[in-house]
Amino acid sequence: MENITLGIGSRVKHPQYGKGVVIQVYADSYEITFIDFGIKTILKSFAGLEVLDYVGSETDMLSFEKVEKIITKVLRRFSDIQETVPLGSRWKGGMMILQPADRNLKAKEIPVETFFHKIVMVRDRLRVMEQRINASELSDEDKINLQQYITRIYGSLTTFNILFANKEDQFEGESAK
Repeated sequence: MENITLGIGSRVKHPQYGKGVVIQVYADSYEITFIDFGIKTILKSFAGLEVLDYVGSETDMLSFEKVEKIITKVLRRFSDIQETVPLGSRWKGGMMILQPADRNLKAKEIPVETFFHKIVMVRDRLRVMEQRINASELSDEDKINLQQYITRIYGSLTTFNILFANKEDQFEGESAK
């Protein structure tokens, strides 16, 4: 490709991924959303990228979405404010029924919203614990060891990801880190 820097919004065509739109510009690469392949990182030096519609860019830029995600991540990390996390619409008004193996015993019914609220509280408290560990005077080795346990706890909680309306609110386990 020529010595031009594409800006956010530039339309391109990749020989393997097809048509896409530049959604992020970095010093050495572009993040491009392709219709059939999702988001891919393509090096600026890649010669096979055809420019369909050029949008100029003077400097590296962040998209509004990226800035919003970064600010949200920082706020979550450095505050203990509990955010409002939406429950998936298919679970609203739902009931969780815990049925003992002995059918003579009464089942326990819990509104899904109540259970979900408790899961979100666990997640938020884990985040606060993580922040306090990172800010503590523990050795780096101790911090890393404790961080591994927290990551494993998040991994154990991924079962409940089906309850979240938004993917970015879900738990991430060890494989996602």
